[in-house]
Amino acid sequence: MTATPATSSPADDVGMAHLGQIIAVASGKGGVGKSTVSTNLTLALAAQGAAVGLVDADLYGPSVPGMLGIVSGKAPTMSPAGKIIPAEAHGIKVMSMGMLTDDDKPAILRGPMVSKYLRMFILEVAWGKLDYLILDLPPGTGDTQLTLAQAFPLTGAIVVSTPQDVSLKIARRGIRMMEQVKVPILGIVENMSGFTCPSCNEVTHIFHQGGGAKIAASLGVPLLGAIPLDPAIVDCGDEGRPLVIAHPNAPASAVYRSIAAILSGRVQATVGVPTPFDWHWADDTSKPKPAAPTARAGSAADVPVTLDRRDGRTLVLRWQDGHDQQIDVRDLRLACRCAACVDEMSGRAVLDPATVPLNIEPTRIWSLGNYAIGVSFSDGHRSGIYTFGQLRGMVTVEVEDV
Repeated sequence: MTATPATSSPADDVGMAHLGQIIAVASGKGGVGKSTVSTNLTLALAAQGAAVGLVDADLYGPSVPGMLGIVSGKAPTMSPAGKIIPAEAHGIKVMSMGMLTDDDKPAILRGPMVSKYLRMFILEVAWGKLDYLILDLPPGTGDTQLTLAQAFPLTGAIVVSTPQDVSLKIARRGIRMMEQVKVPILGIVENMSGFTCPSCNEVTHIFHQGGGAKIAASLGVPLLGAIPLDPAIVDCGDEGRPLVIAHPNAPASAVYRSIAAILSGRVQATVGVPTPFDWHWADDTSKPKPAAPTARAGSAADVPVTLDRRDGRTLVLRWQDGHDQQIDVRDLRLACRCAACVDEMSGRAVLDPATVPLNIEPTRIWSLGNYAIGVSFSDGHRSGIYTFGQLRGMVTVEVEDV
């Protein structure tokens, strides 16, 4: 049978605790060995006793099945609950477009279909109880990255680069993109950092030296590890037996295990209001639970710890730094920055305030990753994205004494 992409709505994101920590492996450009890093890192985490799943999120160029020896084009089976049963290889569970299509059949997908397949690969798969779900992203900062950052509460991202300057400069852009959508950067992995001669053990730095450490220091993020070149990586990928399985004593395998150990001790759950949520305004169904109190000096000003409502007209927010805020919901509608309300080129408002009813109310409010909320209003408008920074900057309504 052929799996079809699931329909998407904010409610689809509810109930993902079984996925554990969701970690994205990203790169600014192709050819840096990101999928090799993703695959070997996933196996290194599994070797520590963790239950790990791997999503090959590069829908146009899936390579993970080949690296793991998974047969392409063999339609997956479905569980009695209607979930896709993932492939298993070397103790990890895997989902990839390469499992749905033959090697020579391209995936021709427009943006909305990309989003639907990504949601299906994460939400409609019988993963079981995981400690980590690793997402092997395509290179760049396009639809896939934005979809995942908006739809799922990513624990963090690992950025893979090679030591040469051009790769590092592009990696910097990828890091900045993740920062804008509030995805924590767990660290940088410098791949292909040097070649160790198997005869004399002399290290030759083919692509310069120390670039990963420099960019990590300049951005204030950790360097998780520098993985040396190893000719066996190519053969292992072609044979479907990744390096950490086929050559566990290789220097590169030791680095993968070190990175896995670092992540195991460093990864933390996202602070702030627990996500995902899909809050129905009228009856408070699925209203987000408040986060544990963390207000203290130096706490983040753009991390909400409580979303509530004072009445049908007022959205209430409490921020991690202890600031309380109340926003009139009509002001929230007027502040929408979507393309239907603001001209994308000039930034000029095109929404006529006179067309917004005075008694407008939200119907639903849902989380968008770790950085924003989406709001559906009683006038039918639902395309706005309100970042936490934008919400914090809105004017607080005066509360009348009663």
